Amino acid sequence: MLVHPQFDPIAVSLGPIHVRWYGLMYLVAFLLFVWLGKYRARTQPTLGWQPRELDDLLFYGALGVVLGGRLGYVLFYKLGYYVENPLEIFMIWQGGMSFHGGFLGVMVALWLYGRRTKRHFISVLDFVAPLVPTGLAAGRIGNFINGELWGRVTDPSAWWAMVFPQAHAEDLLMMEQNPALKESMVTYLGPDSLIVSGLARHPSQLYQIALEGLALFVILWLFTRKPRPMGCAAAVFLMGYGIFRFIAEFGREPDSFLGLLAGGLSMGQWLSLPMVLAGVIMWVWAQRRAAGKN
Repeated sequence: MLVHPQFDPIAVSLGPIHVRWYGLMYLVAFLLFVWLGKYRARTQPTLGWQPRELDDLLFYGALGVVLGGRLGYVLFYKLGYYVENPLEIFMIWQGGMSFHGGFLGVMVALWLYGRRTKRHFISVLDFVAPLVPTGLAAGRIGNFINGELWGRVTDPSAWWAMVFPQAHAEDLLMMEQNPALKESMVTYLGPDSLIVSGLARHPSQLYQIALEGLALFVILWLFTRKPRPMGCAAAVFLMGYGIFRFIAEFGREPDSFLGLLAGGLSMGQWLSLPMVLAGVIMWVWAQRRAAGKN
């Protein structure tokens, strides 16, 4: 039986200034983006990119991630709450970012970058696609360190099952609503050296690190080592992320204020389906476009 290690979310304290691991993971994501991008530009000159362009590209991408991620969370997940508390939209330090919103924000940012540099929007997406998964993995590592976005309840005898002390209040509420869950309740040593109880859950953050981060990175990195028709790399990213996120969501606890939606699917799954469809459409378009040129 595993218990979440309860990492200190603060990596460094400098007087009143606290540097959190989650923020450092964003920094790691941006640094990996630049490093991998400059490596691609140097080793694949046929792509037509110069290493120095990655600095400007990062600025546009980071702006899209932060603004899109926050607005996406507001619109997709807690619109009613933020309508009543509009000033809290700007309190990003309280948490609340949406990948799908960040994705849309990045699309807009890259479109603007393409216009400014006179590059085709799709070719910009193709170049960026293999640089993104490592950043996604870094973000999920931050989630795991914080002990947030935990998974659904699972069999406590499973070797991968993990108790998340941060979910203690929700565990107790679930057991009150469903007494049968008490049979799967486990005890563990709490942070104050007290014996407390909780439910064993999927460590869904680790699933997402493995799927959306590492597996998707390997697929895209290998796929883009050879020249591909314009749009293919972006299509593989859309299909790959959408499928991996859809799978991982089966182990992730839905947001308590939303629960499962139509068809027994989570919001994350419903938002991933259009990505897969868009990827299929882009793949078909790319192949037909390439065939028409031959």
